[in-house]
Amino acid sequence: MAKLALLAVIASLLGAVSCEFPVYAGYGFPRPNPNMPFAFPFPPFFSPASPAPGLRVGYYTHNGRCPQAEKIVRDAVEKATAGEKAGLIRLFFHDCFVQGCDGSVLLSGADTERTAFPNLSLRGFEVIDAAKAALETACPGVVSCADVVAFAGRDASYSLSSGRINYRVPAGRYDGKVSRAADTFQHLPPPFGDLNLTTAMFAAKGLSQDDMVVLSGAHSIGRSDCSSFPDRLPPAANSSTAMEPKLAQQLTGTCSAGGSVNVLQDAITPDKLDIQYYTNVLSRNVLFNSDASLTTTTETEGLVEFYAGKRPLFRGKFLGPIQWNHDFEDAMVKMGYIGVKTSA
Repeated sequence: MAKLALLAVIASLLGAVSCEFPVYAGYGFPRPNPNMPFAFPFPPFFSPASPAPGLRVGYYTHNGRCPQAEKIVRDAVEKATAGEKAGLIRLFFHDCFVQGCDGSVLLSGADTERTAFPNLSLRGFEVIDAAKAALETACPGVVSCADVVAFAGRDASYSLSSGRINYRVPAGRYDGKVSRAADTFQHLPPPFGDLNLTTAMFAAKGLSQDDMVVLSGAHSIGRSDCSSFPDRLPPAANSSTAMEPKLAQQLTGTCSAGGSVNVLQDAITPDKLDIQYYTNVLSRNVLFNSDASLTTTTETEGLVEFYAGKRPLFRGKFLGPIQWNHDFEDAMVKMGYIGVKTSA
C-alpha cells in the first residue's frame, strides 16, 4: 500500500498543472507550416509564456507520458463525417463556456450539461469516445478528456477549412467533476441575443467583441433546429435585422412540417469552415438574431465586411479572408484558456 501511495504522489506531480486564469493577449505560439499534411507530428517543446500557467504546447510529448496523444485524436477526427466535425468545434465552445474547458460537457447523468436544452443538439460525442478509448489503450489514465475535446476542435477546424486553419493547442487541462444543466442557460449565448448581450457574455469569459465576431464564423458549418430561430421568421421578425425574405419564406415552409427539423446554417458552403458566413451576414442570409446583429454597429459591421472581402483594409490589416483564418486560430487558443482547472 505504501508503494502504491508513493506511485500515486509521483504520478500526480508529473501530471500536475497550476492553472490560475489571468486573461491577457499575446499568445506567442508559432503557427505550423500550412503545407504540412493533416497528421503532422507536433514538436516536443514548451510554448512561450502561456496565459494559463501549466498549459503547454506539446504537453504530452514533453513529459513523455503519451507522445502519440495528438495523433490518436487526429486519427479519430479524420474518420468523422463533416457534420460530426462541425459538432466537435461546437462541443469545444459549449464545454469552455460552461464550467471552463474541463470536459464537463461530456458527463452523463440527470441534470448534467448535456441534458440541457441548448446542448440537446450537440454532436461528436462518439468521436470523443473513440479517441479516448484509443488513448486509454495506448496511455492509460494520462490524457484528460478536456484536452481531447480541445485537440478535436482544432483537428476538426483544420479538416473543414482544408488546412487553412492550423494551430498548436496548449494542453495539460484537468477534467472537471461538476456538470449542471442550469449553468448552460446562464453561460451560453442564446441565438436570439442582440449584440450587447452576446458581447457581454463573451466578455464575461475574457473574450473581446472581436473574438466574438471571429468565432461566430463557425456558423458557416453545421445545422440548427428550427426551434432556435422562431424570432427570425414572419410575423415575429425584427425589421431592422430581418432575414432575407426568400430565405425566410423557404424556412417558414420547412419549419412548419412539425417535430424537430434541422436546417443548414450555411446553404452555400455547408461543409466548409470559411468566410462565406460573413457574406451571409451582410446579405441577411443567417438564421440567428445574434448573427444578424453583427451589422448593427459600425465597428462590428466593418469587421464583418473586412472578413467577407468587401473592405480591402481595416484597422491597418488587409486581406480579410486570409486574416480571418489567423484570427480564428488565435481566438480558439484564447478560448481554450477559459476556466482551466488545477489539480485541486
